[in-house]
Amino acid sequence: SAVNPGGARAGANAPVRDAFPAVSPQLALARSLHVTGPLCLNPTAMSKITPETFNLLLHAELPSAAESGIYAETIDAGKAVLVLPYSEKFLRPGGTIAGPFMMLLADVCMYAVVLSLLGEVKLAVTTSLNINFLRKPGECDLVARGDIIKLGKRLAVVEVSIFSEDEIVAHATGTYSIPP
Repeated sequence: SAVNPGGARAGANAPVRDAFPAVSPQLALARSLHVTGPLCLNPTAMSKITPETFNLLLHAELPSAAESGIYAETIDAGKAVLVLPYSEKFLRPGGTIAGPFMMLLADVCMYAVVLSLLGEVKLAVTTSLNINFLRKPGECDLVARGDIIKLGKRLAVVEVSIFSEDEIVAHATGTYSIPP
């Protein structure tokens, strides 16, 4: 679907960028760079998990993600924005953030998107993840913006765009298995 300069999809009643309240400069950047999502959900649908609850779940159930500093900034039904704070411990030779940390951020963001629609389903697990590294990230926090593509009875397909400063640096797609 076409995007006009105002950020709304052609024929939409309101710009997609209004789906998230402004919380931080990172969120404003993510919204300004990635203004359309692949799926239009009911605008009145509520997320089944809050960012605060998700962050507590991260610390309790995914300690490796929690140790990296990843946190959910916003979660809405079928959407999530997560942040990986910059750290020199994430660097690889050449001074760039290593791919596994961007993959971790993408996977955790996908999990947040899935839980936003299902609630606390701890056994929803990644069945596939594909990531394209598009450019070298800057020395700053990374912001991941996730959107649901398709939610079925057994599988959820999600996409995540990762931003550094004002540029997209990676794009990932993944599938989560939903337990019966």
